[in-house]
Amino acid sequence: MTGFTTQGKPVSAACASTPAPVAPGPVAGSAARGCRWLARGALALTTVAAFALAVSAAAAVFAGAAQARAPAAALPAVTLAELPPQARETYRLIRTGGPFPYERDGGVFFNRERLLPPQPRGFYRAYTVPTPGATTRGARRIVCGGQQPTAPEACFYTADHYASFKRIVAVP
Repeated sequence: MTGFTTQGKPVSAACASTPAPVAPGPVAGSAARGCRWLARGALALTTVAAFALAVSAAAAVFAGAAQARAPAAALPAVTLAELPPQARETYRLIRTGGPFPYERDGGVFFNRERLLPPQPRGFYRAYTVPTPGATTRGARRIVCGGQQPTAPEACFYTADHYASFKRIVAVP
């Protein structure tokens, strides 16, 4: 039990120097019980302190990662021509207002991953980019942000279900 003291001595030293009781009975074991209690308490405090330190470190990493998120301009860029044909079609549908092939298209994207620039809830909307041969919606999406869904301020492409994004840029 390092770091924890009682009467100016480490817990282990304080218990080692506790005089042995003279008389048998309930008082006889009280010093030993007290030392066991102190040792358990010190161990519990050590465990709690270690847990608190781990949580604090994790929070610092998470906060640092969230603060390290770059603005949209710092994300890798991709042109429409570089996107798969299905993504170009989805982008065209976004600009014309649909109709979209999936019911959930146009739903609010909450940016839980915090990879996109922070914006108020409801700013981003997600659209499915069909994956040839997939029986589900797949992992590809376009996320656009702005007040007008058909005239987004910025759009982003992800091929890995929001694990990374590329900013879609228009080439003149």
